[in-house]
Amino acid sequence: MTPADIRQKLHRQIDQLPSDFLVLAVEFLEFLTSRQSKRADASAPLSPFETEAGEPVLTGSTGSDLLQFAGTWQGDDFEECLEAAYETRSPAEF
Repeated sequence: MTPADIRQKLHRQIDQLPSDFLVLAVEFLEFLTSRQSKRADASAPLSPFETEAGEPVLTGSTGSDLLQFAGTWQGDDFEECLEAAYETRSPAEF
């Protein structure tokens, strides 16, 4: 399929989308564009959650694996988020 064919197919599908899905489609396209531009910019700092290849950091499930992220909370809503986690958590089933 050529790029022109793909564009035509996208236009046809966009024309059929309900307006609330259009918003989601635009947000997704903006995400893809920003992600592509971040990868193109070699000087952009990597997220602490990504490797050099841009893949997510995959580690074991021990608490010591999470220590590398200790103290990296950004924002002023930590207490709010912690409270929400306590309110919405459920018992683990094994």
